[in-house]
Amino acid sequence: MRYLIEADEITEAIDRYTQAKTLWLDTEVADYDTKSPRLSLIQILDDSTDIKGDRVVILDVLDRPELADEFIEKIAVNPSIEKVFHNATYDIQFLGKRRAKNVNCTLKMAQKIPYYLVPLRDRKLKTIAEQLCHFPTIDKSEQVGDWGQRPLTKKQLNYAKMDPVYVAAVHHRLLQISQLIEPLPETENINELTLRYRQIEHNWKQLDSEIEHLKDRLKLAMNYRNIPEIDGFKLSEQKRTTKQIDFNDLATIARATGIEVNFPIKLTKELQKKLADIIEKLPIEEETKTILSLKVKEIEDEEDLPF
Repeated sequence: MRYLIEADEITEAIDRYTQAKTLWLDTEVADYDTKSPRLSLIQILDDSTDIKGDRVVILDVLDRPELADEFIEKIAVNPSIEKVFHNATYDIQFLGKRRAKNVNCTLKMAQKIPYYLVPLRDRKLKTIAEQLCHFPTIDKSEQVGDWGQRPLTKKQLNYAKMDPVYVAAVHHRLLQISQLIEPLPETENINELTLRYRQIEHNWKQLDSEIEHLKDRLKLAMNYRNIPEIDGFKLSEQKRTTKQIDFNDLATIARATGIEVNFPIKLTKELQKKLADIIEKLPIEEETKTILSLKVKEIEDEEDLPF
């Protein structure tokens, strides 16, 4: 790991990374819980096989916006370089915001993978790195440390060094899993899919109905006993008020007051029938969507099951 604090060394490193195809990145932010957070570190890894952080380079850019801007202009907004973060939405707030190009996020990748394939309690980087990539227990206490202090402690630098390592390992593993869940439709084995559906259908319906029943009972019991939260279950109450007005009344009021009422109205089949004589003369915009639906025929007799 190299920890760079000199401006010329940081510039040199940034220039070198402009030749990279993919970079695995993380940032540390000082005063993150205030209205004026400050970018403290940019951690960079260009080799996903590095599991110890030997190739990680840490750029110290605290209160040096010119160096952060140089990284943004040469790396973040460069569409030819893939940038991979975990929870990229947070990091790119400090690295170009909407200008950043070719950014991928392992958090979003993980969220797209069905729970049954990745049955993790959450999608935090620590959880995925430990359970999917088999890293030893990760200490995240420095995540909320003081990144505005200087000098940084050895523990802080070690923590900062390892985050892009975890991002790279998680990214590689999630790409492997994604290949399993996004097969080409033309190569799918439909017989295997229908067979598997029937194999788990009964257990799914049984568990789904039990969960819904338990949730209903919990809501009523917690509400009755005035328990707002217990063991991860949080009860909330919302009152929704809807207001509506007859369209003719709205049109009359709009004309009388000069209020511009300009919004599209969905023409239902019933309304289209009523407008049949004049519908061709109206400036109607049409939008056609193809919607796929799958109806599953119930199999009631065990003799009908395909296994």
